[in-house]
Amino acid sequence: RAAPSPKMMENTVFMSFTFYSTILILKMYVVAIITGQVRLRKKAFANPEDALRNGGLQYHREDPDVERCRRQVRSAHRNDMENIFPFLFLGAIYSLLNPSPAVARIHFFIFCVGRIIHTIAYLLRLKAPTRSVAYSVAQLPCFSMALQILLATTPYW
Repeated sequence: RAAPSPKMMENTVFMSFTFYSTILILKMYVVAIITGQVRLRKKAFANPEDALRNGGLQYHREDPDVERCRRQVRSAHRNDMENIFPFLFLGAIYSLLNPSPAVARIHFFIFCVGRIIHTIAYLLRLKAPTRSVAYSVAQLPCFSMALQILLATTPYW
């Protein structure tokens, strides 16, 4: 097992970024698992081999609840990829700019909480505008980090 770089471990902003990024990646895994859990609960399997392993071919069927969950989870997961992946890039670069640890932590926290609320609103079909507000709030730290990265790198273009 490779020892972490001492300089990385001393960068409190990068460590905070790593913490919040890991929470977001775990959230994405949970979202991916939800459909499988609904399939098991409803005994509605997309593949015959899964149905055979879980009670018989009569369970190789579609279920409206499973299909709705699958659509919601697919949309939530796609939205996560469109937003979390850019955050991972921006946050990593931003961490190298030596920002204030407190300000950086606020950026990471707001994005993380916004994405969690967005997913909950998506999956539980919360009343509008909960999801769009969560999305918008989570975008603010990304725009802030992007702007700071651009300002820091402008002399090198």
